[in-house]
Amino acid sequence: MNDKIPPNEIILIKDLHKYFANVEAVKGVDLNVKRGEVVIIVGPSGSGKSTVLRCINHLEEPTAGAVYIDGVHLEAKDTDINKVRAEVGMVFQQFNLFPHLTVLENVALAQRLVRKRKKEDAKRIAMEQLTRVGIPEKANNYPRQLSGGQQQRVAIARALAMNPKIMLFDEPTSALDPEMIKEVLDVMLDLAKEGMTMVVVTHEMGFCRAAADRVMFMDGGQVVEVAPPNELFNNPKHDRTKLFLSQILQH
Repeated sequence: MNDKIPPNEIILIKDLHKYFANVEAVKGVDLNVKRGEVVIIVGPSGSGKSTVLRCINHLEEPTAGAVYIDGVHLEAKDTDINKVRAEVGMVFQQFNLFPHLTVLENVALAQRLVRKRKKEDAKRIAMEQLTRVGIPEKANNYPRQLSGGQQQRVAIARALAMNPKIMLFDEPTSALDPEMIKEVLDVMLDLAKEGMTMVVVTHEMGFCRAAADRVMFMDGGQVVEVAPPNELFNNPKHDRTKLFLSQILQH
């Protein structure tokens, strides 16, 4: 089946279903993401956005359907999920930093364990990525000494240090105070401009307008509408999209 997937489609999701006990959280979602494309998923809470994201790197196993990453079918028996996952960076709502390690050590650790890099190389790359997210001076601090926004930027640097082909963001600013949101979104906007392939679940509509190539609106576990941001925000086709935007853009 791999030869039927266009080489420029780095993520391909076909008819994805996911049940949790008796609840069908995702109902037949299709999605394709091209290399270098930024797709942002929006929708009300409980609409299945994060579940779709977690199926992309197999944190959740689909009940039915297929997910391909760079031509590799994740559900195939011979697929090495850890190998695929190493190419996919993921940033969560919570920062998941090790409190007993310095910022530099947090960013270097996975490089050494997964990428098998030497200690010096891992530290050099960690510093490069901390510079990239704007906090090189925090390298020797511990997570507790950082603001929430700074901790999230460390989490982004840690993911980038693995040289991923794809970055997934699951509501990366939802746990942050309002004044810290912009510093994280600015880093993500820079990544988008640099051509990183990104799939982002967020409620930040300004960021959607600025960064997205396409916005996918989900409701009730289904894709309601997919369109470029200007089209979706200014001329939504579906009543459900119009209602959602009217509610969220008032705030």
